[in-house]
Amino acid sequence: MGSPLILDSLRYENSAKETLSFTRISFLLSGFALEKESGGWVELPHQHAWCDAERHRLQFILREIPPATYRAIRFSFGPDEKTNHADISKIPADDPLNPNINGLHWNWQGGYIFLALEGYFRAGNGMPSGYAYHFARDPRRTPISLTAPLDPLFNSPRSIAIQRDGVSTHSRENDPLADKLAANLRGSIQVRQFLSSVPAPAPRKNQRPIELPEKYTPFRFQMAATFPMPDLPMDNPLIEERVSLGKKLFQDPAFSRDNSISCLACHNPEKGFSDPRRLSIGIHGDPGTRNSMTLLNLAWKKSFFWDGRATSLRQQVLMPVQEHDEMDESLENVAKKLSSNSAYPPLFEKAFGSPKISPDRIALALEQFILTLTSYRSRFDLAMAGLTQLTPEEQKGYELFMTEFEPRMGQRGADCFHCHGGALFTDSQFHNNGLDASPADPGLRRVTGRESDAGKFSTPTLRNVAQTAPYMHDGRFKTLEEVIDHYSTGVQRSPTLDPNLSKHPAEGMQLSRSDKKALVAFLKTLTDTNLPSSFSSTGGQRTD
Repeated sequence: MGSPLILDSLRYENSAKETLSFTRISFLLSGFALEKESGGWVELPHQHAWCDAERHRLQFILREIPPATYRAIRFSFGPDEKTNHADISKIPADDPLNPNINGLHWNWQGGYIFLALEGYFRAGNGMPSGYAYHFARDPRRTPISLTAPLDPLFNSPRSIAIQRDGVSTHSRENDPLADKLAANLRGSIQVRQFLSSVPAPAPRKNQRPIELPEKYTPFRFQMAATFPMPDLPMDNPLIEERVSLGKKLFQDPAFSRDNSISCLACHNPEKGFSDPRRLSIGIHGDPGTRNSMTLLNLAWKKSFFWDGRATSLRQQVLMPVQEHDEMDESLENVAKKLSSNSAYPPLFEKAFGSPKISPDRIALALEQFILTLTSYRSRFDLAMAGLTQLTPEEQKGYELFMTEFEPRMGQRGADCFHCHGGALFTDSQFHNNGLDASPADPGLRRVTGRESDAGKFSTPTLRNVAQTAPYMHDGRFKTLEEVIDHYSTGVQRSPTLDPNLSKHPAEGMQLSRSDKKALVAFLKTLTDTNLPSSFSSTGGQRTD
């Protein structure tokens, strides 16, 4: 029995004497069946499991198993063909197949990634580089699991040397590296333990609706048919009365100490609810340390801010209010100011059943309004629905965006989809994207305390990206052209650089001028012209 796998540790060795680490091991299982001691198999259809080492999701439950003595288990690596191409918008928010949970769906290219295996490797005494193995596509559905030592995966029966065989695979047809992975997967399974029963999952806390009024109007949440089902808060169900109140609060400068700025000051609807300034400026006139992110499509996120320090929207919306460099106001004073405004008590009564105004109620109303800020009506969406066509240049940019940079297979795309794939154009994860060799801003590390998270920041959505300049957490890039230049030849190497970037050659992808131009053209098709715009023109800042 091997020792437990340690992530982010360059300590494992394959038969080619390469030293490996693993930063991501995530996979989907299906087609479960159990063999009885007396013979015969019991099929367990329509059950799926998602396992992820980083998230410590390494156990799963099989349900509705008939009483018997069982001696063997079988399952497949990846979903069946029908499930692999099913409508993801119909999958429940808490289902392991929901792409917003597992992050293993290619969406526009169709189908799931069966196994995502990423990390770093070092050959000899050289500098570590990245590798990214994405095992997928219907013909490669394999009856295997990955719950045990990884030695066989790289070593038998067909040894894999990353430097020799390739630093990445996307499981294209006739890819010898993917063929080796498929052969080796069958020998990498080890059943550690069967449990006859497991504790029931802990129920969600506070699932009863919080202070719903007697009479209310359910809010009709809108999203694209291509979007996965979001996990909306069950204790704060969307109602018209709270959404309307939240919108009014969003525009109110009473949230700042000197009544000079509202949320609109840093989240301009005409700029995709982002800030066109490089660094946001608070009431004292001093710039902060980061650029304000867009507020669009946050219903699909689980953590907020560039470093993920807030775990819910209701927590996030109150933090800028109390920050000295932003609004510099206490929540108690905000509640008092709103209570003294005769317009608010009746609105809170409609939204909560009584006129009381409290920080908790304010947060719930703001959470509801921001959850409704969805974007899904761009030219690109119309083209995908067959209602318009992309220009040849835009189509070329789309193909570059969605194609891997894998020269050994003749693929020289821009590799954008790894972090910005799917209908939301974000994986909602955290990555070091090579801005600095020695990141000055610790990013996610400040929250987790892990050195392996240094320089990692939340992946922003690229929807409306043409409106949300400047770019990156510190707003260092003014234009989309500068961003593409960075990924083409400007990526800085560091120990935590994302493997999907670290696997590229030291000189970068070296995209051609026409490729860069096509990418910009495609990114501009993601602009939504139907975003909410009915906001007070003076709500963002004081005008006296």
